[in-house]
Parts: sequence; C-alpha cells; structure tokens
Amino acid sequence: MATTPAELWRVRLASASRTALACGIVGYTTLYGPEPLQRIPEFTAFSYVTTILIVSDATLGDALRGFWQALYATVLVVILSILCLWSIGPGRFNSGLAAAVVAVTSFVVALPESTDLLAKRIAFGQIVIVCVCTVIHGAETGVVMHPIHVAASTALGALASVLAMLLPFPCLSYFEVKKTCRLYAENASQRLNLFVKAFCAQNNTAAQDLISESKSLFKAVAKLLVNIKNKQEGMLWERPQIRFLKHNYIDPTEKLQELEIPIKGMELALTSCPSFPVGLIDQELRDVLQFLKEQVSLKLEQAKCYASFDATTAPETKKECIDKPLWTFKTISSTEDVPAFFFFYCLELLRNGLPIAPNIACSMLDGSKTITEESSDSKNEGECMLKRIWSSVLMLLPSSESLVFALKCSLSLGFAVLFGLIYNRENGYWSGLTIAISFANKRQATFTVANARAQGTAMGSVYGILCCFMFQKVVNFRFLALLPWIVFTSFLRHSRMYGESGGISAVIGALLILGRKNYGTPSEFAIARITEATIGLICFILVEIIFHPARAATLAKTQLSGSLRALRDSIESIHLCADQKSKLTSRALRDKQQKLKSHINKLESFIGEAELEPNFWFMPFHGTCYRKLLGSLSRMADLLLFVAYKTEFLSQVSERFGVDWKEIQEQIDDDLELFKERVGNSLKCLEEVIMIKSLEMLQQELQKKNISSDIELRRSPSEYVPRSLGPDEEDTKEILCSFLQLSNGIANSINSKEEEQKLKSQMVLCLNGLSFCISSLIKETTEIEKEVKELVKWENPTSNVNLSEIFCKLKALYTQ
Repeated sequence: MATTPAELWRVRLASASRTALACGIVGYTTLYGPEPLQRIPEFTAFSYVTTILIVSDATLGDALRGFWQALYATVLVVILSILCLWSIGPGRFNSGLAAAVVAVTSFVVALPESTDLLAKRIAFGQIVIVCVCTVIHGAETGVVMHPIHVAASTALGALASVLAMLLPFPCLSYFEVKKTCRLYAENASQRLNLFVKAFCAQNNTAAQDLISESKSLFKAVAKLLVNIKNKQEGMLWERPQIRFLKHNYIDPTEKLQELEIPIKGMELALTSCPSFPVGLIDQELRDVLQFLKEQVSLKLEQAKCYASFDATTAPETKKECIDKPLWTFKTISSTEDVPAFFFFYCLELLRNGLPIAPNIACSMLDGSKTITEESSDSKNEGECMLKRIWSSVLMLLPSSESLVFALKCSLSLGFAVLFGLIYNRENGYWSGLTIAISFANKRQATFTVANARAQGTAMGSVYGILCCFMFQKVVNFRFLALLPWIVFTSFLRHSRMYGESGGISAVIGALLILGRKNYGTPSEFAIARITEATIGLICFILVEIIFHPARAATLAKTQLSGSLRALRDSIESIHLCADQKSKLTSRALRDKQQKLKSHINKLESFIGEAELEPNFWFMPFHGTCYRKLLGSLSRMADLLLFVAYKTEFLSQVSERFGVDWKEIQEQIDDDLELFKERVGNSLKCLEEVIMIKSLEMLQQELQKKNISSDIELRRSPSEYVPRSLGPDEEDTKEILCSFLQLSNGIANSINSKEEEQKLKSQMVLCLNGLSFCISSLIKETTEIEKEVKELVKWENPTSNVNLSEIFCKLKALYTQ
C-alpha cells in the first residue's frame, strides 16, 4: 500500500514488471518458441487475456488461486464443449445456433454461486472462442481437439502468471499483509499522538489544526484495511495450513477493526469539545494521559509484526498507575466536560481491547454456570446445528441474485456473439470476449464501465498500430514497445476515470496487436475489433438496463430511507436490563447495529454509482448532500456500538456494589425513552418525506381527497403527528444534566475498597460516555434533518419546504 509518490511508483512498477514478465513468457512461447510448442496454444489472444485477468496487482497466492480457477473453468468448459459439439455436430453450427449454445452454456456456468467470478469470466471467454471458431471452420473443427487447444491457450496464460510471481523472487501475500499491518500501526500511532496533542492543546486553533491533520490519515486507513482483506485469500493459498490446521485463526482485518473503533471514538470526542484547553485537564491527568499513550503505543507495536500480532501477552506496565482510576482524579462539574470523559473511555478501550464491558463484568462476576444456563446453552447449540444444516440445504438452491446474474450473462453473450458474427464472421470473437471479462457479481455503473472499456480498447489499439508503424523494419523487436504501455496501464487501472475496466481493456488492446502475428493488417484488425467490441458493449448495456432499469440515484434515495428505518430500529433497541435479559438486549442492539452498517454500505455503493452515471434528461444527483448524510449515518452507527458496550456493562455489574440500581435504572430508562421518542419521531418523519416523488404531486393527491386546509392537517390525531420533528436543545440539556446527576451520585457513593472503587468508577465513566453518545446522536439527527430538507428543496426548487408540514400532509393522506 503506497503512502508517498515514490512508494506509489515503486508499487506500480513492481506490478507492471510482473505483468510484463507474464506477457513476455506468453509472447516468447508463441512467437519465438519451438515450432511444436507454438502450435499447441492456437488462441494466443486468450492466453494474454487469461494472463492479464490473473496477474494484475497479484501475489503468488493470488496467482495460485487464479491458476486453480482457470483449471476449474477449463475442465468445465471442455466437458460442455465436447458434449455440445458431439451432439450437434460442428458442420451444423451457424450464427444463430452458436449464439444459442453460448447462451445456454454461459447460463450453466454462471448459475452456481460457489463458482468464483474469475473462473466464470475465463469460462465465458472459452465458450465464446469454441463456438465462434466452430462457426468459422465448420466441419473441419475437431470435436475433442478444438476444446483442447482452447484449454492449452488458457493453461499457458495461467502458468505464465504463476511463473511471473515466482521470478526472480516470490511475491508473497504474507509479506504484503505484514507490511500493510505495519503501515496501519504507524498510521494509528500517528493519529493517537495527534489526538493526545489536540486534547492537551492550549487554544482552539492548535487543536483544530491537529484534528485536520488526522483526517488525511483516516482516509488512508480504509485503503489499508481493504488491501489487507484483498490479500487474505492469497495468503491462505500460500499457507494452506492456516486454513485447515489453525481453527482459532482470526484474520488481521478483524483485529485492526477492533483498534479502529476506539480511535474513531477519540476523534468524535475531540470534534465535540466546545473549546480548548479542556477544562477537565490538569497536570496530573496530563501525566497519566501521556503514560496511557505510551501503553497504547506498545500495543500498536504488536501490529507491526504480523506473526506476533496473535500474542496474548500484553506489554509490561506500571501496575500502580494502571490500576488508578483516571476519572476519579477530577469529578465532572459541567456538561462541557462530557466529551473529555468519552475521550478517556476510548483511550482505555483502546488499551484493554473490545468489548470493555463484558471483559470487566466477567472478571468481577462469578464464573460458575447454573443448570438453567447450561441447558439453555445446549438448546442454543441444537438450534444452531439445525440452522447450519438448513443453510447448507439452501446453499444448494440458486438464489434470485444468482439466477438474475446467470440470465444477464446468458443473454448478453448470446446477443453479442449473434450480432458479432452477423457483422464480421472472421472477427466475431471480440464482441463476446469484450464483455466476457466485464461481468461482476454486484451492481456496477454500467455506462461508466462500458465507456471505460470502449476508450481503453481504442487507446490500446491505436497504440499498437503506432508501434507497428514505428517498428515495421524491426518486427521482432516491436514486442518491447509493450513495456512502457504496461507501466502506463498499471497506473490507468487505479485512476478514477478509467478504473480496472479501462486499464485491462487498454493493455489487452495493445497486446493483441503487438503480441501476435499472422492476423492481417494491424489497422484493419484494430478497426474490426473496435467495432466488434462496440457491438458487445451495446448488448451488455441493453441487457443491464432490462434487468436493472432503476437508476442508481433512485436506488440511493430508497436506500437512504431504508437506512433511516434501520437506524430507528437500532435506537429503539436501546434498553437497560438486568441479569440474562441484558445479554439478549445487548446482542439485539449489536445485531441491529450490524444491519445498519450493511444498509450504510449499500447506500455508499449506490451513491458512488449515482455520481458516475450520466444524468441524461433526469435531475442531477446531489452527491454532496448524500455524502453528508452518509457521514452522519456512519457516525451514528459507530456511536450505537459504543452505546451497546456501555448499556451491557451497566446492566451486568451495577447492581452488585451497593448502589440502588433500580432507582438509577428507572431514571436512565426515563431519559432513554425521552431520547427514543424524540429521535424516533424525527427519523420516521424523515424516512417518509424522503420517498416523496414531488411536493406538487402530494398536493394534487390531497386536493383529490378534499384535504386542503393546513390548519385542519395540524389537527390530525396526535398518534400520527410528531409533537416536534426532532429533539430541541432543552431536551438534550435535560438528558445530559440527568446523566450528570447520576454519575456524580455514584461517584459520591464510592467507598475505599479498591475493587468497588474501580468498578464504580467504571460505572461513572460509562454513564458519562453514554450521555455523550446520546447527545451526539441527537446532534447527528439534527444534521440529518437539515440535509434532508436541503435534498427535498433540491428536488422541489419552487416549493416552500417545511418537513413537519409535509409529514402532516402525508399522514392525513394515508388516514383517508
């Protein structure tokens, strides 16, 4: 993972050199190798295609995985091809029959969900070549040897990819993951130092500068974690014993995510501090804060060495300072100190690991299980076993998503081959091959991908023609012209304009001209291939529109409403319960939080696609507003996870140490109910307002049903009309003051026993942290309300937008 321009060049050049080496192996074998060896892979073009699909930005593990996927695809296609050629007969193949065979076999290949996408792409390309070649050569096509030659071409590309990863030295995923873990640890250490400096800053300007500096580091974190996740599968191929022998193995991504959660909380705390210097801080806390930073830095050092990241031994620490509760050094006196307490909570959480609440509770509570708990556990194990069996049965059946994907691939390839053969029989491959490597399991920006592929194909073809012209007197050396182009396309693959689709098309376009011989005039071939590629891309676009007619902007709007609904469900799951109910409640909240995160991830995907798709005659997509809404939703999802930790801890341990927990619980529940009522009403209003197509249409519907008086609308039954759209400042201040009184009351009841002092101090910290999370959730709800109002105004520029009034109209309309 590159962090500087020099590092970026090094990474890209290393990747390009491996790609060039793999292509060089294919080129040398097919152009300059022994004559018998040259004749075995008849379809050199597909050898290059296989090589590019496997080797781009790959490691040895990725290449081994790609080799296996190519082998699997080859065996499958060879069997299907021999059966089709034997049953139909090569001499009977024509354009229509070939397109039908391509469609049927592609459907069979694409349907199983367990088959990797790479294997499907390679199989699609093989199917196209087998069928189109059969049409071209007719009865001369060998029923067995023709699929074998296609298989040999694929095997050459796959083998070249593995050799390129081994020479001159192995490029291992293990070292890539280890290096990325080290980069993450350095990044986390830098952010930790910036946050501690900002917390101790003497003025607002210095603190804001430090916080701003940390934001650039946060952007790099997401790329680092994605890079680790992408290399995990390759590492398992390099070291299969991890997969089969180490059942307790946890991938580094999960461990680093555990570190990332409290670091995000520290940033939230700092951005919520009203002013600097923080009033709570004094020299004693400053010293302890510095000591804690050193302890966390030692923990982060473990992440720099991937092999020792599983270590269960923590660094040696000074016992007397660690056991001393930080939050008893100075009692909280104002709601403005709440963010500072949350900062300390996150720092402690970062040092002790996740989740802090269950760990402390389990250490304090008795370790023995009751008979009821054991029977309950055995019952849960039985239910889990039945669920696993049922899920295994369901996995054998194709899902609706896999069925749609198979139909898209089948129809796209079938039509592409049909029209490609009709236009140009000799070059009919390229219409199908162009889109065979374009399919993706997930939804993608269709027009953007097609445009990138078209431009990449054109650029690569033009570059190839120019190089052929310059090297026309030294034909044997024109292959060397590919080296700078491969380097250029390695950067192109990571650009926002072209992406992976454009980069792959560009390098393949040049390879097919410079890396082969005996295919005719380069300029004529390039024109024919560009035309065929355009035919294939048109078929690809039309089929995508048929199966996914909804625009990404519309899906983003729908998903935003669904995300608000999931957020409301999560907030409604916040409860404080005693005994076993606390585990179920906390688990329910965490499950809802995970569901909310999945909704947010989908929303982010739709927003990214909507920003790339063309507007045509539709209203432009308000990407800035959606990005702000996405940020607020992400922060609220993070805050809900902290709420789950705190409520779980408070529910489990508070009643054991002399505090009148029932009275405290009732007061907390009252505050939580007030919070949930205010925020829930606001979110319910927003999720319904978002789905309005236009305010003019809403007004027309009201007029049709004779509902026209705004005054009458406001007299609708109270159960349908929120008292206010969201919590106001008085509600927020009331909740914060209530939590402040509770924490001070518990702090005053702390006695001299060290164990009780530590646990009750933890309760004080959790209460203050919970109040911070609640107040932050309220603030983010207000921000979401502002952005939704801006979004509605954007869609209805001539209308006066009042969200409460719109919600009243909607409810009045629904109740008629």
